[in-house]
Amino acid sequence: MKKGGGRNKGFPPSVEDESSISLRQLMVNEGLIPSLEDEEKRRVVLNKLRKIVVRWVKNVAWQRRLPQNQIDATNATILPYGSYGLGVYGSESDIDALCIGPFFASIAEDFFISLRDMLKSRREVSEVHCVKDAKVPLIRFKFDGILVDLPYAQLRVLSIPNNVDVLNPFFLRDIDETSWKSLSGVRANKCILQLVPSLELFQSLLRCVKLWAKRRGVYGNLNGFLGGVHMAILAAFVCGYESNATLSSLLANFFYIFAHWQWPTPVVLLEDTYPATGAPPGLMPIQLPCDSHQYCNSNITRSTFYKIMAEFLRGHNLTKDYLKPNFSWKNLFELYPYANSYTWFTKIHLSAANQEDLSDWVGWVKSRFRCLLSKIEEVYGICDPNPTEYVETYTKQPNIVFYWGLQLRTINVSDIESVETEFLKNLNSGSFQGPVGRIQLSVVKASQLPKNGECASNNRSKKVTKTCWRIRENKQCNNVPVYSHHLPGYVVGYQKMANREADGMGG
Repeated sequence: MKKGGGRNKGFPPSVEDESSISLRQLMVNEGLIPSLEDEEKRRVVLNKLRKIVVRWVKNVAWQRRLPQNQIDATNATILPYGSYGLGVYGSESDIDALCIGPFFASIAEDFFISLRDMLKSRREVSEVHCVKDAKVPLIRFKFDGILVDLPYAQLRVLSIPNNVDVLNPFFLRDIDETSWKSLSGVRANKCILQLVPSLELFQSLLRCVKLWAKRRGVYGNLNGFLGGVHMAILAAFVCGYESNATLSSLLANFFYIFAHWQWPTPVVLLEDTYPATGAPPGLMPIQLPCDSHQYCNSNITRSTFYKIMAEFLRGHNLTKDYLKPNFSWKNLFELYPYANSYTWFTKIHLSAANQEDLSDWVGWVKSRFRCLLSKIEEVYGICDPNPTEYVETYTKQPNIVFYWGLQLRTINVSDIESVETEFLKNLNSGSFQGPVGRIQLSVVKASQLPKNGECASNNRSKKVTKTCWRIRENKQCNNVPVYSHHLPGYVVGYQKMANREADGMGG
């Protein structure tokens, strides 16, 4: 990696340091630094989870009739990753934690049934969801009020060390594709933390660029923008450019580098791992640092690429003079002015019979936003999918509303009907198992956007904002026992099944 940037040599170090101090004060004012209580609460949750999975895996070993010495020796563990693993979480952040188990503990029977039931039996645990059809299958739940995403990886060993080295080829031999995908987040985190010259500077830079991305409407993989892992790799890349960096110089250099980046040239942290053949995928390829042939999953489209690049350029124009008198970092983090930027908007109105059904329905629809964005682009051209969720407070039925900007002066409003029809086909072709809510697409003018008081920004729990759908638990479902494949007559747990399915099994 070539070195560049560095301190602005035309100014004394004191000016540079004062600029960084003001930036750090802004981080504090914005609530980006969690309290010691928040940190302790998450540490306790992870310790409890580790004890739960150890008990779980020993019970599975007993079901498999393993010898007592192997039951005593076996172990499973929990490894945090994502924002918590990188040390950049906030007070409202969830926890991404990977459960790693031994060769005999399967994902279908042992993880999604017996571990799920063990979690549901705990009084600290609530809102347990199994997300089986995602690219990385996981159990999602709240533990002492903190949302936890728990995927699973199965290694071909008897016992998993508590601090297992996920970069060691010994532990990665012969693992299945699902486990490999589940491990990618933990492996990427570990590589990044090993590569950055200063952990504290990297963490501070990442907090700043994530705040910028959220404020400017370019954060969120589901909406076609940059996700957490994308931001982490870009921040780590910039940290490698400066040997005597300050926080302010790093942030200014971040925008300089990516405002001038020649996409689709991939961003690569380790140059010696760059693959010799094959074109990198997507419009903004970002290589995972742990695998030269694996890139970050991306939903970036032509529209969102344009928006991201425009914001990189704006950031560069605002920060290139960061050492001049009267410079303020606040301008960089201003909210994106959607109402002043677009004449027309696609309104996406989602509703359901109750709040619980709405949570499931919104999660399912958001998981298919990439398809909707592509269809809108085909009809209307450039579209800016504002990630903000709104609630129409004047309607009785629980609802979530999105407004996506359209960059056209005149529009054929009726074209949205064909978009809605095609998108409904996509929604109905999936594996959603909850009650289907309503979705209504329309095109409105900027002057028709809701005024203050008519439409409130949604500040509800992350249960909605996360992509999630559940197996329904209602009167139309029976508890069907699931028997162990290895211990005849032993029930490992129960699955919810609709009465018509249960009747079919009985025949």
